[in-house]
Order: sequence, then structure tokens, then C-alpha cells
Amino acid sequence: MTEKIDDTTSVENSYHNRELSWLKFNARVLQEAEDETTPLIERLRFLGIFSNNLDEFFKVRYATVKRIAEAGKGGRNFLGGISAKDLLEEITQTVINQQKTSLRILSDIEKKLQGENIYMVDETEVTEAQSTFILEYFIRKVSPALVTIMIGELEQFPSLKDSAAYLAVRMKMSKEDKTFANKVNYALIEIPRSIDRFIVLPNDGEKQYIIILDDLIRYCLQNIFSIFKYDTISAHMIKITRDAELDLDSDLSRSFIEKISKSVKNRSVGDPVRFVYDKSIGKETLRYLMGKMGVDDTDSIIPGGRYHNRRDYMDFPSLGRTDLQYEKIAPLPIKGLSLQGSLFHKIAEKDYLLYAPYQTFSYVVKFLREAALDPKVNSIKITIYRLAEVSHIASSLINAAKNGKEVTVQIELQARFDEAANIRYAEQMQSEGVRLIFGVAGLKVHCKACLVERQEGEKLKRYAFVSTGNFNESTARLYTDYTLFTANQKVCKEINKVFDFFEVNYKIKKYRHLIVSPHYTRNTLYNLIETEIENNRLGLPSGIKLKLNSLSDFKMIDKLYDASRAGVKIQMIVRGICCLIPGVKGMSENIEVISIVDKFLEHPRLFIFENSGEQKMYISSADFMGRNLDNRVEISCPIYDEDIKTEINDTFSICWNDNVKARVISKKQDNAYRKNKKEKIRSQFKTYEYYQQKLKE
Repeated sequence: MTEKIDDTTSVENSYHNRELSWLKFNARVLQEAEDETTPLIERLRFLGIFSNNLDEFFKVRYATVKRIAEAGKGGRNFLGGISAKDLLEEITQTVINQQKTSLRILSDIEKKLQGENIYMVDETEVTEAQSTFILEYFIRKVSPALVTIMIGELEQFPSLKDSAAYLAVRMKMSKEDKTFANKVNYALIEIPRSIDRFIVLPNDGEKQYIIILDDLIRYCLQNIFSIFKYDTISAHMIKITRDAELDLDSDLSRSFIEKISKSVKNRSVGDPVRFVYDKSIGKETLRYLMGKMGVDDTDSIIPGGRYHNRRDYMDFPSLGRTDLQYEKIAPLPIKGLSLQGSLFHKIAEKDYLLYAPYQTFSYVVKFLREAALDPKVNSIKITIYRLAEVSHIASSLINAAKNGKEVTVQIELQARFDEAANIRYAEQMQSEGVRLIFGVAGLKVHCKACLVERQEGEKLKRYAFVSTGNFNESTARLYTDYTLFTANQKVCKEINKVFDFFEVNYKIKKYRHLIVSPHYTRNTLYNLIETEIENNRLGLPSGIKLKLNSLSDFKMIDKLYDASRAGVKIQMIVRGICCLIPGVKGMSENIEVISIVDKFLEHPRLFIFENSGEQKMYISSADFMGRNLDNRVEISCPIYDEDIKTEINDTFSICWNDNVKARVISKKQDNAYRKNKKEKIRSQFKTYEYYQQKLKE
């Protein structure tokens, strides 16, 4: 889907609040779950994405605002004109409303699934035949994995795991129970993460049945608590979300890996920031739990539905129903670049662009595997931010080290929520002879680059690839990203300078081709925008096109406002946070912004400056956020090949032109959109068709 970033908002200042803008992005994800043109099972998966996004939002962003509020600071400058306390309240109310919408959408989807002979049953709807299956499944698989805590007998309430789902069990004890006669006893059952959330029950003819693990456990409560005598028993779900900030200790005797590993473990007992509960839970039980857990008025307390952790819907079973899912597309090859021969020989002749997932990520793996085996290759240097669970990238690097190559890996151990996986791979690579660098003090390394040095006769020649996305086979099937393969020796020399900076970071390198954060990106972008302003004043071709994940840096927004006031036309595709307010007379009337949410997650960062007809184009790892501009190592890489420039311009136009016609343009036209959902055009399929056509030419 695409939506014009809301141009009807009243302007108290020049910016949207970052957190509220992010919640609007997540509302766009929720729209995909609501959209009847989205395949039915995919609608459930969008609900899962919505829920997963919300979990991460509370762990990071809400937790940050809460810390500002607790420090007694208003935070208005930092938060875009709203106090931290007021913002916490507005976030909570917005999320409560979104949760209500998500529950309504879920109910609608479940009704439509019944029309497809797919039935979600709870513990009250189990048939006799299903009962036999469920009890056997529980005894064999669920019971051994259950953690059940009798909290009524504990002096100290147990620390609940971050984002784990629990059934809060209340038993009204019978007078026959000698220990708890006529009293109330409480227990907590942790829903096991090691078991699929959705259990497919035996078919009944053409009818397919699914029970959620929570309801299966509810059905077996009598089995779990058989040693107790009670008159009534009930179970309602609760969940705690905790602050995900890492606190690193200063123990000089510990390695950096040890410090990160310890901090990741400590995250599970961070301060609570959100408490979600089943709104049908008894008031007495709710008061008891909140009192015991120490949930206070700066936490977000959200009444929800019967089920939490709806992120698990991302893994809703396919049930063999391909008609209820997105049509699978086969990733296409890059024209002129074969996976059969040597990539180095072809890249030596010209640059090539990979646009995943429309084109296969196998080129990246092939590049590294070839480097690992090629006797002429001396060294490989690469930055790693997020690896796949099973990473061919890591295995290729280990292979290279075993073949005597000098392999240097800059691995970011503080890639949020992927720290544990990166630690595991770091230890594995280190043990296999790969040399690890752990970045620069005070800076995250977020750039995505690889450099290979190859001895060709008497000359040392460099080959490289630079990407907008992580070197991760899993996300490469779900995220759109650009990767440039190049043997341009001037560009490769500057990539090598970035790796030199990791080693000797008190020396600031100079660059003529790359734009590198934290030292040059902000000022270089300012200068590029100023050039467009001057060109427009002189009557020369001018204009700016941007594709970003997020736009939240106020100074950068002010610079774009300056360009708009000067008459420079600006088109932006911003997937997520957009603090810029477009279409405001005297401020941003020359700026248009759309947001695309669809089958694939839009992840590339792209900067295009018209530059009086000599277009300057960069692919980048950096968003227009303070952290990317000033506090991370980022690379924006120029595109010099004219064919690749044409290709990128064409795909930008596909996204822009088709989507502007296809989705919500403003709030005023929202109702018109809802009446004409079938007219939606998906840029993903248009882009895929574009590459198919290019291969035929």
C-alpha cells in the first residue's frame, strides 16, 4: 500500500513527533491486514508484523521517552514540541485504539477463513475426536516444556521474561483443600516459545482446524492442576515488555564480547515499560498482578484481547493454501552477469547492480565463495551488521580463512535484538582464524561494504560491493535493497580507507567519491541541497528524489524546507518515520511524500540530485536521522554507470507514479480509497515485471 504522509495535520510547529509518526507507519501496516485485496493468510501475517513492530517500539522508543519523563525533563525540543509525560499518554491511547482495530480485523479475517473451510477453535469448541488428539499432543509435547509457577506461595513475585506470554491462572479453592480452603490461589504458566503457536488439528473432510497453543493449554488446565481441589479455575493472558537498552559494565578485565553477552542477558530483567492484559480478566486478579509486578503510572497499561504476542501470526501455517498467499516470484538473474563463470572477470569490465529480492542474492554469496577459493585473492574485508540464522556469508568467510586468505570482519555486536546471533558468529569466526574488529568507541558501524584485494600480475586490484541492506540471506528474500558490485579503483580505494578508519580511528580520512558518516554526510548533503537551490535560482535543471526508511533529523528537514521555499521540487518515498510535514504553503509546498507498505519491506536508501542535468546519485546505508548522520559509520556510494542510473530512475518512477495513483493521497480521500480498494496497484509486481522485460531486451 502507499499513503501520502498526512498533509492535513494542524501545524503547531514545523515537525511531526517522531514516535507518533512511527505509530502512523505501523497503522499503515495494519491497513494491509485490513485490505481485502491482500491474500487472506498474508493479512494474518501483516497482523503479526504490526504486533512485532509494536513490541520493538515499546522496548526502545517508549522506554527512551519514559526515561526522559522519569528524569523530570520536559523533552519538548527533543520530542518535537510535546512534553515526555504528555507523549507517553498519547502513545498509550493511540496504541489502545490501534489494538482495538487489530482485534476487529482479526475477527473479520477469522470469519473469512471459515468461508475457506479454515476454522480457528478455542477450548470450548473442541470435539471428541479433537480432544483425543489434543490430550495426546499436550502430554507428548507441551507438558514437558511448560513452566508453571505457583505465585500464591511465593514471597517475591517472579521476574517475567521480556515479551513472553503468560497465562495468569486464578483458582477459587474448594473447602476440601486443606491448605487453601475457601481461598484464592494464583499461578503463572509461561507459553513455551519452543512450540509452534498454531497447532493444526486433524481435518474433518474438507474442513481444516487450528487451535492456538494458549487454548490448548487452557483445555488441559485440569491436567496441569490435578493435585489441587478448586471450585472454579480461569486463565487470562498477560505480557510485560521491558526496556531493551544495553548497559555495558566498565570491567576492564572482560572482553567486549563478554560485556555485550552479559548485557543482553540482563535485558531480560530490564524495567517494565508496557503491561498488556486480557481485558476480560477479573479486577481482583488484575489488581493483584499489577501490585506484585510493580507496574506504575509511567508504564503503558493496555487492555487487549484474549491473545497476546500476535507477532506469531507472521508464522501462521500455510495449510497448503497457495491461493490464500502471495504469488511466489522467482528471483531473476542480473543481465550480463552469470553465476556460472567468474564474477571478478565481469565486474572488472563494468559495474553491476543487484536489486533484491527481484534479483537473486546468490551473487553476493558467489562473490565471497569465489574470493575464498581464488588463489590470486590475498584478503577480504567486510562489515557485518545482521547475519542470517544460517549464514552462507559467515561460512564463506571461514572458508576463505582456512584457505589462507587474510579475512577481516568488522562485526557490530550491538545490532539491536541481533546481539546474541552476532556474538555466536563472532566467536565461531574468531576460532576459525577470522580477524575481528569491534568498531569504533562511541560509534555503531552500520555501513554495508566488502572489499577484496586480488593480485593480478604485478598489480594489486580491488573489487568491492556496497549495499543498502544487511548481508543476510533471510531478509534478502523479504526486503528490497540495492547492492553495487564495482571494480572502480577510486571507489575501492576509499572503501579501504573506511576499513583503515576502523583500525586507526584517530585519523580522519578524506573522500572524493564516498560520503561517509559521521564526519562528512551531514555537510555533504547540505551542500548538495544548496546546489539544487542555486541551480533553481539560475533557471538550471534542479530537483531532489529521496528514498528513505526514516526522516527525523530536524536540521536536515529544515534544509529540505529551505529548498522547497526556493522552488526546488522534492519527491520522497519514506517508509517509516517522517517528521517532515509536506504541502504546507510557505514552508513545504514543493515537497511530496508517499509511504509504501506492501509485500516486501522497502529498505533501500537512495539520494538523487538533478545537478543541472548531470545527475548525482547515491545508494546509502544511512537514513536522515541524527544517529545515521552523526553517530554511526555509514557509507553513501555514488552510482557512475549510466545504465544503472537509468535502471534506478525507472524503478523509482514505478514506485512513485503507480503508487501515487493507487493509494491514499490524504485523509480527505481516505473514504474514496476504501470504496475502490480493488484498483490498488502493487509496485512490487510492477518492478518484477520491469526486470523480466529488461532480461528479454
